[in-house]
Amino acid sequence: MYNLIDGKKVASEIKKEIALEVARLKSDGKKVPHLAAILVGNNGSSETYVANKVKDCEEVGFRSSLIRFADTVSESELLDKIKELNNNSDIDGFIVQLPLPGHISEERVIESIDPAKDSDGFHPVNLGKMVIGLPCYLPATPFGIIELIKRYGIETSGKNCVVIGRSNIVGRPVSILMSQKGIDATVSVVHSRSKNISEIVSKADIIIAAIGSPGFVKAEMVKEGAVVIDVGTTRVKSPDTKSGYKLVGDVDFENVAPKCSYITPVPGGVGPMTRDSLLQNTLMIVKGDS
Repeated sequence: MYNLIDGKKVASEIKKEIALEVARLKSDGKKVPHLAAILVGNNGSSETYVANKVKDCEEVGFRSSLIRFADTVSESELLDKIKELNNNSDIDGFIVQLPLPGHISEERVIESIDPAKDSDGFHPVNLGKMVIGLPCYLPATPFGIIELIKRYGIETSGKNCVVIGRSNIVGRPVSILMSQKGIDATVSVVHSRSKNISEIVSKADIIIAAIGSPGFVKAEMVKEGAVVIDVGTTRVKSPDTKSGYKLVGDVDFENVAPKCSYITPVPGGVGPMTRDSLLQNTLMIVKGDS
């Protein structure tokens, strides 16, 4: 019987730990963390994510600000706002919610964020520090994945880990983190140009699926006893829900789960941990831990 990796439960435990830290800062007369988010347009998933982020801040005692722009905002106007937040000493960390409209360069936006206020951990300076193992603010989703693996006591040393997907937001950074000292997995990365994906994945002790393709990982691709971390969140039409949509992962959960030792559900697995990582990064910024 598989063990379900409950991201909601772990995220709730972490939030309690963060709330205690914030209470300690308050009682010591120190600054309460202030996390801001910039939201461009009204993408449904982004709206939900940012609304949950605001709720998380309230829960742990952070201050939060939400700055909204229409999807017609110019790149220069957005960059001006980022510069303003960089220079605002009241705001400790902030994120620019992705994706952005096509006329705005995500690369330029990410690079314009002060690395010292980079709660999302996407800035090249933080990614560069991560690569060579220096203290930094980690990308939120990979940070959450590593935290889940550690808190469930999953053995990683010498294990064969296959990461499916090579995005700069999840696949590439998590593959680096999994191979670092202290985690010590042997890591392969497969992607859209890889050959024999099924064969490579079928040898994995740990599978991290971050490809954005619903149900991509099938039961025949998973060996008995494997650990499966499903990062995928695709909205698909569903007659069974009130909204007419449901979230599905990159793993065919129903058929894969019986073969696993541990597996994350979608929703309720990696997602809640991603939001917690933003809080953890922002707390580290305030405490000067990086």
